[in-house]
Amino acid sequence: MANAMLLLSQHSLSFLHNTTTLSKSNFRPPRNIISCSSSKPSPPSYRTSRRDLILLGLSSSLPIILPSPASHAEEEEMKMASVVDEINAYTYMYPLELPSQNFVFKWVESRKPERYSSAAPLSPDARLRIVSERIDIIDNLVISVAIGPPNFEIIKSKDKSSWTAKEVADSVLSDKSALRVTSSQRMAESSVLDVHCSEIDGEPYWYYEYLVRRSPTKTVQASNLYRHNVASTVERDGFLYTLNASTLSKEWDKMGPALEKTVASFRLLPSTDNYVPPYKDPWRFW
Repeated sequence: MANAMLLLSQHSLSFLHNTTTLSKSNFRPPRNIISCSSSKPSPPSYRTSRRDLILLGLSSSLPIILPSPASHAEEEEMKMASVVDEINAYTYMYPLELPSQNFVFKWVESRKPERYSSAAPLSPDARLRIVSERIDIIDNLVISVAIGPPNFEIIKSKDKSSWTAKEVADSVLSDKSALRVTSSQRMAESSVLDVHCSEIDGEPYWYYEYLVRRSPTKTVQASNLYRHNVASTVERDGFLYTLNASTLSKEWDKMGPALEKTVASFRLLPSTDNYVPPYKDPWRFW
């Protein structure tokens, strides 16, 4: 009996060593897609069997993190709805309810989908424009889709297969400011936490997570001065399509997983007769 318990303990310690080397970041694209070039290598995948779990439970009381069962439970309990924008040919899912937390999102469609030429600009040069947006004012949540050309001062190559997620993130963030400042000053407002890239249906999707700083005031506490963002960007017809989801940093633990699922669901759709390319009729504003 003692020998048997010794073997179980040795086996579980080996399994625990492999399990605890999993990446700490939860923001990863969906399964069954191919990783592409990125400034940060993808973590290795690990497979575990029911026998491994039983052995570990018998011989060790140490806590471990196993992503598959937890993430599967979260996906089952979270109620989501889909958005399809035929004008710009993309789709994504957004959360409606978290039953386990007895929480209901209170979304309002603040900007209905519209063509790029008539969309609201995010910067004085009007390169990056919001083509749709929904907000939850009560819970301080924002989901938006923006379209704009790449910033080739940051992305040096015309070949998108060579672009890294960090370059794409810097390109988008350099145009994402309402202030009349330089691109480098706009980028200084943001702090990129994580970047990675995945190939989906033959197209690279660049994912990034970042914080946006705000100036302190006497009436707002420090924890409210940062917005925690996750985003996904994909290129089509010479323009970058970006879905961005954000909340206050102090709310990230509660809202972050739902926003990550939204960003991971973002996809371009095959164009239809309703599709309007960003380069078409740039003078038209209706």
